[in-house]
Amino acid sequence: MRTNGVLMPVFSLPSRYGIGDMGKEAYRFVDFLAKAGQSFWQILPLNPTNYGDSPYQSFSTFAGNPYFISPEKLIEDGLLTWQEADSFDFGQDPLSVDYGKMFENRPRMLRIAYDRFKQQADHDAYRAFVDSNSQWLDEYALFMALKDQNGQRSWITWDKPYKFRDPQALEQAAKDYADDMDFYRFCQYEFFTQWNALKSYANEKGIRIIGDLPIYVAMDSADVWSNTKQFQLDQDLNPVKVSGCPPDAFSADGQLWGNPLYRWEDMANEKPSYQWWKKRIRMALSIYDVVRIDHFRGFESYYTIPFGDKTAANGKWVKGPGLPFFTEIEKELGTDLPIIAEDLGYLTKEVRDMLKGSGFPGMKVLQFAFDSREASDYLPHNYEHNCVVYTGTHDNDTIMGWTKTAPADDVAFARKYMHADDSEGFNWTMMRIAQMSVADTCILMMNDFVGLGSEARINTPSTLGKNWKWRIDGSCINDWLAGIIYENTKMYGRLPKQKPAQDPDYGIKD
Repeated sequence: MRTNGVLMPVFSLPSRYGIGDMGKEAYRFVDFLAKAGQSFWQILPLNPTNYGDSPYQSFSTFAGNPYFISPEKLIEDGLLTWQEADSFDFGQDPLSVDYGKMFENRPRMLRIAYDRFKQQADHDAYRAFVDSNSQWLDEYALFMALKDQNGQRSWITWDKPYKFRDPQALEQAAKDYADDMDFYRFCQYEFFTQWNALKSYANEKGIRIIGDLPIYVAMDSADVWSNTKQFQLDQDLNPVKVSGCPPDAFSADGQLWGNPLYRWEDMANEKPSYQWWKKRIRMALSIYDVVRIDHFRGFESYYTIPFGDKTAANGKWVKGPGLPFFTEIEKELGTDLPIIAEDLGYLTKEVRDMLKGSGFPGMKVLQFAFDSREASDYLPHNYEHNCVVYTGTHDNDTIMGWTKTAPADDVAFARKYMHADDSEGFNWTMMRIAQMSVADTCILMMNDFVGLGSEARINTPSTLGKNWKWRIDGSCINDWLAGIIYENTKMYGRLPKQKPAQDPDYGIKD
């Protein structure tokens, strides 16, 4: 079935509190998607952001980002007042996230809600949540409480009893910092309560959520601290090798991501095998309808860089678990898993064989198609049905930004290939070409629908300071734009199967 969707990070939604959240604007965006005839809302990872504010570097791969907890929902539940919520400075620019202000003030606001929550009588739902999520929640809560006590420093620098997880020291810490741990449990309870309600609303409207699962986790995370034997660490718990990707035409030094690497062989030899990964994927499938696995090619071979190197130039490829990993996952979680494989980057025959064997749809990115120097698999006439086409991803410039930053020959080739002219708008031409393709699923970027330039780019890989900040003007989410998207989606046979008996009237005429 041909389907269509929109990629829009939660943090990019409008909100009066400095960052997109799971409040009324998120529900309004779901309504917008439904009116626009969409089947999917694709988001970025929902986890708490770590160094660099990246959702791909998180304190926990299981936890939700407390920044996304809606103050308005807390007010509705009697845990905050409007005056309290409005008393905090979360930044003055409605089109950009100020993470410094968020880090400084969001926890203070949530502490007020937590203190009020403790005074309420009915905690049955909270206790049920804590009990059912104890496998990851207790470690996360203790990890965050200890980070607070250590001035937010990485666990690698903590005193040895905490760093090396001395049982007596951790037991005493859990007693000493019990209230802090309960605060972090409360934040997770509120996050998942609000998220589950939003996801249920989206599903009722016919919108499925595509979530994002990074292949790697951050070194400074509860995941690594509580599972050190799963990672390539030395006796002092420093990484031996770290993640990245090799030099290429876009980066002479490659990309140094810095995540610790897995001990794949040890994970495979567990009884049962890959326990941590099964828990992780099971969790992802419980909070999303479809899961996009980031850096899928890393399961076939992964790039290793000596710890301490300043660039990725001296790395090498090492064999990963390959297709047997996914076979093991399916034995426990079921076949035909709703997974999208992010198969971008340097692809070998072995990677292509792994993708084909998995049956997962791969990704096609139109911005990568128009290399004027050589033919590309990303050109639409090369597509097969079982794939997901994007004009760009969160790591790409916007379409209009790309026309200014890409090589002139590439842009000229794109114009020629797509028969683009200025009457339609280059962004609409490229999106139309994606929708016309045979790809089963087409995902388009919200910033491209609005026709924004590089100021709306979400992330520039291997850079810090300007990423993950873009937010949309709330007035852009309107029925007029929904109507245009609906008509285009209908034109190319991508409306949901259960479409309305009569097309909605948006005031748009042929």
